[in-house]
Amino acid sequence: MRVKATGLAVLSASALLLTTACGSGAASDDKAAARASHPSSTPATALQRAALAQGDVPGYQVSAGTTSRSRTRPRADRRPCQPLADVMGDRPDPRARETVDRGLGSQRRLGLAVTATLSTYARPDAEKLVDDLRAAVAACPGFTADLGATASTYARVKARPYRIGGDESVSWSASSTQVGVETPVHVVVVRQGATVVRFMTLNLGAPSRGGAQEPVEVPRDVADRQVEKVRRVLG
Repeated sequence: MRVKATGLAVLSASALLLTTACGSGAASDDKAAARASHPSSTPATALQRAALAQGDVPGYQVSAGTTSRSRTRPRADRRPCQPLADVMGDRPDPRARETVDRGLGSQRRLGLAVTATLSTYARPDAEKLVDDLRAAVAACPGFTADLGATASTYARVKARPYRIGGDESVSWSASSTQVGVETPVHVVVVRQGATVVRFMTLNLGAPSRGGAQEPVEVPRDVADRQVEKVRRVLG
């Protein structure tokens, strides 16, 4: 599947994972997910085991990857909006200790792509992150995230009801625009103990130019399965 990446500069890592999930063969996805599910002994072993693997969610190809803390951190043009820029960027905020990524490409709806990113925190930091995100959604109906050479503008940021398990969660929708290309985005962040899972969904196959586009939503089968797996594996 060929995917247009224009307008996704700040979502670059997520778009890369998702493009891989949509475009790779099922066999290669199986191998990648299997390697991630049985990694060598590292501090992130349990987190890798808790992440989705190929076959966990029928109808999706799963691509395994990692989020490098060396990637450029997006900078919001307003301080209160920085938590949103972090979550919607290609790396977690600096308080995250370990992070693993999964990209899921729908085999039923062309262009629908999801990232599920798991990060471990100190428990107080995980709780504060969710509080900060709620405050940022309320304070930032629009903002710009800068990566130095590129920037993305987010508009129509608003809280969005979304029922999901976990200890607490926050959900919002937005549109990401760059070079006149608008892409609807839906983000759900769930805290389970000291683990934070961020889901981001966008339609990579049909960006619009100045016209309305059908809103996207984090698929509930993906979100429910991932949260259940985190609870079962990590406790």
